[in-house]
Amino acid sequence: MHIRLIAIGKTDSTALQGLISNYQNRLKHYVKFSLDIIPDIKNVKNLSETEQKKREAALILKQIPQAAILILLDEKGKQYSSLEFSTLLQKRMNSGIKELVFVIGGPYGFTDILYEKCHQKISLSKMTFSHQMVRLFVVEQLYRAFTILRNEPYHHQ
Repeated sequence: MHIRLIAIGKTDSTALQGLISNYQNRLKHYVKFSLDIIPDIKNVKNLSETEQKKREAALILKQIPQAAILILLDEKGKQYSSLEFSTLLQKRMNSGIKELVFVIGGPYGFTDILYEKCHQKISLSKMTFSHQMVRLFVVEQLYRAFTILRNEPYHHQ
């Protein structure tokens, strides 16, 4: 299985990027993983929130293969503990899917088109985090999930 994380805009912080890269390298030992960055939309000051979300959605949809399972990281999604998340990943792997795609939207969230196409919504917290930090949290939780599934000592109960 290939797991992809799609995010809009680059990570400005070199410290955050270093941490993200660290977990990406760790993940390589468990699963094929890629972090795909969609460049920020230009001239957003001239766009409404709705128009910005539509443009972002069009760019996101171009990145998602037809047969992929799409999971949106969304504040309205279901929250999981790390153990529950590892179980979710195991079920997805057991189902034989080839590609699992997680998407972090832009600052205004997702359009209805993406909500209709997604298979699931996951919320990391009731709190709001910067989109750059969410990337780190997702990659770390993916790594944590695989260590849980392999009974490795990274996660403590």
